[in-house]
Amino acid sequence: MSRTHSTGRRTVVANRSTTTPVETREIRALVRAAGDEVVAELTQTGPADSGTYLGRGKVDDLAEAVVDHDARRVVVDGELTPSQHHALESLLPDETVVVDRYRLVLEIFEVQAGTRRAQLQVELARLRYDLPRIIESADEGALNKQTEKGSPVYDVRDRIDRLEGKLASLPNPAEQFRERRREEGFDLVTIAGYTNAGKSTLLHRLADDLSLEKAQVDDNSNPDGSRKNATAAVEDRLFKTLETTTRRATIDGRPVLATDTVGFVDDLPHDLVESFSSTLSEAATADVVVLVADASDPPARFRRRLEASCDVLAAQDVPNERIVPALNKTDQLSRSERACRLEIASESLPQSTAEPIPVSVLEGTNFEALRTAIRDRLPEQSATIRLPNCDEAMALVSRAYDRTSVETVDYEGEEVRLECRGRPSVLERFRRRAEELERERS
Repeated sequence: MSRTHSTGRRTVVANRSTTTPVETREIRALVRAAGDEVVAELTQTGPADSGTYLGRGKVDDLAEAVVDHDARRVVVDGELTPSQHHALESLLPDETVVVDRYRLVLEIFEVQAGTRRAQLQVELARLRYDLPRIIESADEGALNKQTEKGSPVYDVRDRIDRLEGKLASLPNPAEQFRERRREEGFDLVTIAGYTNAGKSTLLHRLADDLSLEKAQVDDNSNPDGSRKNATAAVEDRLFKTLETTTRRATIDGRPVLATDTVGFVDDLPHDLVESFSSTLSEAATADVVVLVADASDPPARFRRRLEASCDVLAAQDVPNERIVPALNKTDQLSRSERACRLEIASESLPQSTAEPIPVSVLEGTNFEALRTAIRDRLPEQSATIRLPNCDEAMALVSRAYDRTSVETVDYEGEEVRLECRGRPSVLERFRRRAEELERERS
C-alpha cells in the first residue's frame, strides 16, 4: 500500500446547503490535511440528487470550475453511493478524480498509520470501500466475458480475504500493553473526544514527562514514521493522533497511564470506526475516560458532538460512571455562553457520568477540579501493611511509592508499618508479599 502523501493537488470542493458554515470549514480542513489545495467551492441548494448527488446544473458548474481552475480532483462533502460516484465522475472532464468525504478520511488515515497493523486496517477499509465502486464502473459485458478469476473484482476480493486473515493472526499490541500494565498495577485513564477538542494538549498537561513546550517538538524526528513512541502533537491538524499515545501521569500522588486516542470526526462511517476499534478499545478497558468536548463550538454542534461521543463510548461498552466530561476552551466564552454549554452538557450526558467540568486545558483554568474528578473515579482501597524490617521490605515500600499513594511509613523497631491507598489488586499483592516475608522471618 502506497503511503506517499501527495501535496498541492488543486481541488474543487462541492457541498450542499444543509451544511453549516462550521462543518464547511471542517471539510476544507480535511482537504488540507490530505495535502490538497482548495481552489474553488460550490454549494448545491436543495436535496441531494439520487443520480449524481448534485443536480445536473450544479454538475455543469462543477465541470466548468474544474476547467477554469485547472483542477484534477473534486471532493464531495458527503457519502456518495457507488452509482452516484460513477455518474458524477463520468460527467466531469477526463481524468478528474472524484472523492467523497469517506474516501478522503481514508486517505488521511493511510498517511498517518505508522504501525503495520494500522496500515493493514486502513488498506482493508479502503478496499471494502472501493470494491462496489469498481463493480459499478466496470464494463458489465467485459466482466461477463471474463472468468471471475483474474478480474479486478476478484483481485480486490482476494486481497480483502488475505488482509482479514493477516489481521486476525497479528497480535494486538494495545491489548498486550494493557494486560502488562494491569499486571504491574497501573490505573488506566483514556482521553477521548472529537479531533481538535484539546485531547493531546490535555495529555501534555497530565503527563509527568511532557509539557506544553515539548509539544512543539517536530514529529518528523522519528525516522521510521511511527507514532508509537512519539509525543502527542498539539496543533490544529486533523488526525494527528491516529495511533494511541500513552504517558505516565501522577494524579494526586496516584500513578496512572494516560492514553490519547484517535479523534472522532463528524459523519465518520461506522465500518471505518470498526476498523480502528483497537484505538477506541482503550476507552473500554480504562478506569476513567476523560471525554473532552470543544465548548467553543456553536451550541447545536456542541450538543450533537457531545451526544455522538457518548454513543461511540456506549458502543465500546464504557460504563457511564467512568466518564469525566471536560468542557474545554471555556476561556473563549463569555459567562453566559459558559452557562449555556453547561446546561447543554447536563441535558445531553447520561446522569451517571461525572458532573461536566468547564476548563481551559491550554490556560490551565479549573484543571485541579478535573484532576480531582479523575482521581475520585479511580478504584481505591486503603491498607495498613506490616512488614519485618529488612531489605526486602524496603523494596516493597519503594514499589508502594511507585504504584500507590503512600500516606505514612513508620519504622517501629523490627517492624515497618506502611499505610497507603491504591488499586485493590495492587494492595492485595503487597499484603501477600508481606505475609511471605513474615513467614520467612519465622
